[in-house]
Amino acid sequence: MKQMTSAQVRQMWLDFWKSKGHAVEPSANLVPVNDPTLLWINSGVATLKKYFDGSVIPENPRITNAQKAIRTNDIENVGKTARHHTMFEMLGNFSVGDYFRDEAIEWGFELLTSPEWFGFPKDKLYMTYYPDDKDSYNRWIEVGVDPSHLIPIEDNFWEIGAGPSGPDTEIFFDRGEAFDPENIGIRLLAEDIENDRYIEIWNIVLSQFNADPAVPRSEYKELPHKNIDTGAGLERLVAVIQGAKTNFETDLFMPIIREIEKLSGKTYDPDGDNMSFKVIADHIRSLAFAIGDGALPGNEGRGYVLRRLLRRAVMHGRRLGINETFLYKLVPTVGQIMESYYPEVVEKRDFIEKIVKREEETFARTIDAGSSMLDELLAELKAEGKDTLEGKNIFKLYDTYGFPVELTEELAEDKGFKIDHEGFEAAMKEQQERARASVVKGGSMGMQNETLSSITEKSVFDYENQELDAKLSVIIADNERTEIVSEGQALLVFDQTPFYAEMGGQVADHGVILNAKGDVVAQVTDVQKAPNGQPLHTVDVRANLSVGETYHLAIDTDRRNRVMKNHTATHLLHAALHNIIGNHATQAGSLNEAEFLRFDFTHFEAVTPEELRQIEAQVNEKIWEAIPVTTIETDIDTAKGMGAMALFGEKYGKHVRVVSIGDYSVELCGGTHIKNTSEIGLFKIVKEEGIGSGTRRILAVTSREAYMAYRESEEALKEIATTVKAPQLQQVAAKVASLQEQLRNLQKEHAELVEKAAAAVARNVFKEVKEANGKSYIAAQVSVSDAGSLRTFADNWKQKDYSDVLVLVAAIGEKVNVLVASKSKDVHAGNLIKVLAPIVSGRGGGKPDMAMAGGSDASAIDALLAAVAENL
Repeated sequence: MKQMTSAQVRQMWLDFWKSKGHAVEPSANLVPVNDPTLLWINSGVATLKKYFDGSVIPENPRITNAQKAIRTNDIENVGKTARHHTMFEMLGNFSVGDYFRDEAIEWGFELLTSPEWFGFPKDKLYMTYYPDDKDSYNRWIEVGVDPSHLIPIEDNFWEIGAGPSGPDTEIFFDRGEAFDPENIGIRLLAEDIENDRYIEIWNIVLSQFNADPAVPRSEYKELPHKNIDTGAGLERLVAVIQGAKTNFETDLFMPIIREIEKLSGKTYDPDGDNMSFKVIADHIRSLAFAIGDGALPGNEGRGYVLRRLLRRAVMHGRRLGINETFLYKLVPTVGQIMESYYPEVVEKRDFIEKIVKREEETFARTIDAGSSMLDELLAELKAEGKDTLEGKNIFKLYDTYGFPVELTEELAEDKGFKIDHEGFEAAMKEQQERARASVVKGGSMGMQNETLSSITEKSVFDYENQELDAKLSVIIADNERTEIVSEGQALLVFDQTPFYAEMGGQVADHGVILNAKGDVVAQVTDVQKAPNGQPLHTVDVRANLSVGETYHLAIDTDRRNRVMKNHTATHLLHAALHNIIGNHATQAGSLNEAEFLRFDFTHFEAVTPEELRQIEAQVNEKIWEAIPVTTIETDIDTAKGMGAMALFGEKYGKHVRVVSIGDYSVELCGGTHIKNTSEIGLFKIVKEEGIGSGTRRILAVTSREAYMAYRESEEALKEIATTVKAPQLQQVAAKVASLQEQLRNLQKEHAELVEKAAAAVARNVFKEVKEANGKSYIAAQVSVSDAGSLRTFADNWKQKDYSDVLVLVAAIGEKVNVLVASKSKDVHAGNLIKVLAPIVSGRGGGKPDMAMAGGSDASAIDALLAAVAENL
């Protein structure tokens, strides 16, 4: 078996499949595009689903890739096991209705065993197969596999809901008896026993059925086009080829681990407990790649995943003695390891480091808050005479503050407390079950539509003309091809069309289809791309339409022009964002409608009002400069040489369109645009908001809609001017500021009066001091307007030595508010209020010196006050 680097393994995989006629598909962004079923790209096939479900027909039905992916459903196992990772690479070869089982198995065996390629020893390979799949069993024998190395496994059938499914055959590498101390042998594989001897390195899915949950598997119908979908984990292949004990002792991770050794002063021992080294090395890869692809740490969705990964890595850094920010220092090493195939980490190094360091610094403050929370929990336990920290509280520290249970245990045991491990595990399991239940199952594909997939007639979109004559090539009604249609809704394909099919954020054209007499025979309501790329017109039929006839196609020019203004403004906005808030603000989605434009972009915080003002001003400056908008068609390499920016999530062929707005904006774009920026007229930002962790959205309007937006603002300002009695509009701001100052003065006077009144009442309340169990206390009902006034009472009480304990109750509206304050070491305010609050049907808690509660039963206030003495 050859000795190879990880980069060589990846390249050999791609080269082999390229030699078999496969097109190399670039690794897609980790953030899914137009796929709400996925939080992350989580497999090699995830970005190819459109090919397998038939919604898009690929130029080449044979595809290979090396796809970066993220999965975090087993994050707790990362570092504990030899092969769990959050980010990994999946190598794949795919056939979309082309070759099938015979070629997939033959070529797979060739790649693994041929001396020209990986050169694995044949006697070290074992294959599992679905028991009913005799064809795969026979094919493995035909290519030279010993029957004793073929293991039937009932679970070897891939399906996720309705859609493409089929048997799969998995390939395992036998690492030998050294990894099988009990000498169990092949039963480890046959009985699916967790082991380190037989390592799964490749899974070949034979997608041949349309799964239907309503019928038994034996009754699944065959797919019109059978597919091959495979996945081989690069990390596992490299570990086998490099003879590593675990995936972490390979050249994918060891350079990172060596840097961690330098930062920590600790040494990585392959045979020792290296969990912290492994967690950090794994998690920094995920963080670097995900941030480089536009995801940012946050409190929800994929942002929460990143935040959790970072905090887990930081806490393991502390276990290694690294107490300062350090993760960001590992980003260059990640970039160097992966640069040969993934240059983006090196290209975006500064931004990734900035985000990671910033998040580390924020977490350092969070750790302090978590430590304070743990101190409070332990203080309460001590006051209650308990010696065990409950599992639910351990989990809260873990989930909210990122505290590993080991750290909580260490800190608690130092102070003499035990840990409720079972309660923690139960809380953890409950959260995992909730998370799994809420996840939309990704990976499932839609049903193939043979009718649409079979459209092969050519159709050309004409960029230059907004109306033209075209021959009708295809009519589809009720999902069947027909020669004529006279009513209802239909799908049409013409040999050429001026109608733009929705793509790249630009909405489809609307318009009409006329016959030779000039009569409208159909209304075009939508245009989408057919699986083979033809513009597919959705129409409401008004009169006879026949295949082979010529019709006049005319778009709604007013609508198209309004859309084009917004589309071109989007390019200007993108450039302005780069100039003002940074090049990291890349497009994460867009929509160009007739009435507005919407632009989503990656950014780690809200855009400030001043930045928005600058962005809006810069876009308008470019509009008023009347810059020509030019479009050329060229090859992708020339376009990149021009500095053309590719848009997030878009796939580009060999020939592309480059849209240039002077030297201000140069982008690859297949949409339609105006001829000069002056045609936009006016640009106005209407709203800026966050739509997810690390993603912001700008809504804006142009031309007529921008003018109307300014008019509405002006009318609103005039109403305010009338209300505040400002003679001129320019005086409104000063007048409002003056009124605000008056209001603040009045509020201050009011607060002073309230405080004086409260102090007067308090003096009377504080005279009623009682004694119980050797402690002095005041317990009284007071009349106040809000709960904050109770705190004012308590503040006054603290100033002098009135009593050891203060209990105040107030009925405010339908709610009962309770405050307990204590100066006595023997009376814990939080514990006392937990006893008193239920009397008024309430609950509450707090610290040893101050606690508050809310209740609903005002009739029980006297009973609460009477109960104070007996609970001191």
